[in-house]
Amino acid sequence: MRYWTVEEARAYLPRLKELVEVIRTAALVRAGRHPSPNGRRSLLIDAEEAYQEMRAGDIILRDATTGLLDFHAQGGDRVVYFLCWKRGEDDLAWWHLPEDGFPGRKPLPRPDGRP
Repeated sequence: MRYWTVEEARAYLPRLKELVEVIRTAALVRAGRHPSPNGRRSLLIDAEEAYQEMRAGDIILRDATTGLLDFHAQGGDRVVYFLCWKRGEDDLAWWHLPEDGFPGRKPLPRPDGRP
């Protein structure tokens, strides 16, 4: 499993936004809520490649249409948590514990538990 730092995740955000748009468009086309811009088969192949790139980085896509996703992270106190980003947000600005989910998001930086 890959653990992302906030800096690494922020640096990857421009590429991630591109991947999310490809996947989101494919999901909307598949649901019949969006016309296919370049042929349905091509779009689905592009979306699969985008999804595989995200999986290779251990990025968890929670919702394709809203673009909600999580990066695994680990604090200085060894606590595993998620960096959380949603389509439309300009920056990576949130984190949450795995059991808290999206409703438990808190603003970065996360306290690392050190004195």
